[in-house]
Amino acid sequence: MENRGIDPHLFEYIVHSINETPYYQLLGLQVTKLGPGVAELESMARPHHTNPLGSVHGGLYMSMLDAAMGNAVRSLGIKAVTVDLSTGFVAAAAIGEVLTAAGEVIRSGNNLIFARAQVTSGKRILADARGTFYRIGSIEY
Repeated sequence: MENRGIDPHLFEYIVHSINETPYYQLLGLQVTKLGPGVAELESMARPHHTNPLGSVHGGLYMSMLDAAMGNAVRSLGIKAVTVDLSTGFVAAAAIGEVLTAAGEVIRSGNNLIFARAQVTSGKRILADARGTFYRIGSIEY
């Protein structure tokens, strides 16, 4: 885990909350980097992440994209919820591949925060997204 310049207490708070979130545990998400307005998470594609066709389910990509953008927002000390998520699927991953989701805040207004993210495996782009988040408060840590 790499802290790229956010308050150390906020960094520890976010890392701890990601590690303790049951849904993130199901996905196998781990924080690799957090900085002001940016977040990077990883997960290994496992058999329980597949769809009925045996491919890695697009829902894993979408969850990773949402988590990367949401935690990029949280890295600014903002508590927010997703109100819109638009995703494009580009390529499929194989079981055993390490997937990386990198998210960044594009613009933060009074109430709405706009972000984007990509899921990659190595240099291959697997999915990308844009999201809108609604500010519900500040993170108290």
